[in-house]
Amino acid sequence: MNIVVCVKQVPGTTEVKMNRETNTIIREGVEAIINPFDMHAVEEGLRIRERLGGKVTVISMGIPSVAELLKTTIGLGADDAVLLSDKAFAGADTLATSYALSMGIRKIGNVGLVICGKQATDGDTAQVGPSLAEKLGWPHTTYVRKIEEISENSIRCQRMTDDGYEVIEMPLPAVITVVKEINEPRLPSLKNMMRAKKAVVTVWTADDVGADKNLCGLKGSPTQVIETFVPVHEVKSEMIEGDAEEQARKLVDKLMSMRFPVGGC
Repeated sequence: MNIVVCVKQVPGTTEVKMNRETNTIIREGVEAIINPFDMHAVEEGLRIRERLGGKVTVISMGIPSVAELLKTTIGLGADDAVLLSDKAFAGADTLATSYALSMGIRKIGNVGLVICGKQATDGDTAQVGPSLAEKLGWPHTTYVRKIEEISENSIRCQRMTDDGYEVIEMPLPAVITVVKEINEPRLPSLKNMMRAKKAVVTVWTADDVGADKNLCGLKGSPTQVIETFVPVHEVKSEMIEGDAEEQARKLVDKLMSMRFPVGGC
């Protein structure tokens, strides 16, 4: 079975700094990594290949330097890596990103299953997987925690819910998004690391995949980020002196003096 795994480059830190003039994330000096959820998607793709045979191709959309990052997936065992990189893709929201990825996947061809991480740690939208499925016209399910059975024609998996899981069965080709509970990503082997050093990542432009540039990047994005900021949490603490009875009285007086919206605090 030929499997495509979608991955994304994200900042390798939770300490996000913002440029207050442009309302954009400051990426200079911040290590770039593959989205952690996508690492579980890569691992699951490799496990399916080990059971059914076939090929695992990793695909991403981003700037040219992402090509080096994609080599780490080859070090894990992926067969090929494809990068969609073009100025026409710049500024894409989740819809335009899904469209570009769908065109890349169509160009790869003969794909039986697409696997994505459940969401990216920088945007947290969880929209690309389902949107990609719609662009491809394939069935999909999200939050997959276990693949119970898979063949060349169908897949049955457990979809995690708030109070347990659902069992979903779909015909292939299809798209799934996975959660971290599905597996434990492997470490790269020495053999694959040597192969990754010599690997050449395929780079495709919008023209290469036959994409309509009006549906890519900013032109193809119906949503735009107006402002991005780091929330400021201000906590004011006040110590109430006295014995227990006095403290209780002072606390009640303090609360009574506050004004709360209608409906309670």
